[in-house]
Amino acid sequence: MSRAASLLGAGLLGLAAWQALVTLGDLPRFILPGPGLVLSTLWSSRALIAEHALVTIVEVLLGLGLGAACGFASAILLAASPLARALLRPMLVFSQAVPVFALAPILTLWLGYGLGSKVAMALLIIYFPVTSAFFDALMRTPPGWLELARVMNATPARTLWRIRVPAALPGFASGLRLAAVYAPIGAIIGEWVGASRGLGYLMLLANGRAKIDLMFAALIVLAVLALCLHAAIDAACRRLLGA
Repeated sequence: MSRAASLLGAGLLGLAAWQALVTLGDLPRFILPGPGLVLSTLWSSRALIAEHALVTIVEVLLGLGLGAACGFASAILLAASPLARALLRPMLVFSQAVPVFALAPILTLWLGYGLGSKVAMALLIIYFPVTSAFFDALMRTPPGWLELARVMNATPARTLWRIRVPAALPGFASGLRLAAVYAPIGAIIGEWVGASRGLGYLMLLANGRAKIDLMFAALIVLAVLALCLHAAIDAACRRLLGA
């Protein structure tokens, strides 16, 4: 069975289970609207949802790009410098002891209700997974390759960029795949804390006005966007690695 057919089958099964839960549980639409009502709202409100989805997409892509770049650079620095490992690694570990979600109000206070705070939130939530995955891969370079580089009198910089980095690219790709899942979470959390646009803001607005069908429609669009982003990142990584 192809991947597309598998996804389609899983989606239809999920819709059937959703409808069965609504029907058998006799749930009111303000608690859990049926899939038919949600899809109808999704179509009738498509312009509104698309307007807010575009904002969220920009936030996610900017956060993903900046987070991946910062994670790549940080992992290189940590792998190349024992001093950086001694000073920065404890700080990175400590930063993860603070719940990232708790920083959202602070970022909103510092950066405002616009794009900046949402991008920063997405960046923070994916920075550590990318850095950690890539750094671990850099430190696991096959010893035989490093010994060959020493025999050939390669400089540390040349060894890093010609041997260690190419060997660690699968680890970086794994970090990017995780980042593709986490980045939308960061943007939505930022929108929930304070925003005037975006799918997270639309979900809060719909919930406050008891338009639960619109809230679910925005949630479905967000889930589809996250799946598409993950699929795109996965395809790009496979192409990069020739897998």
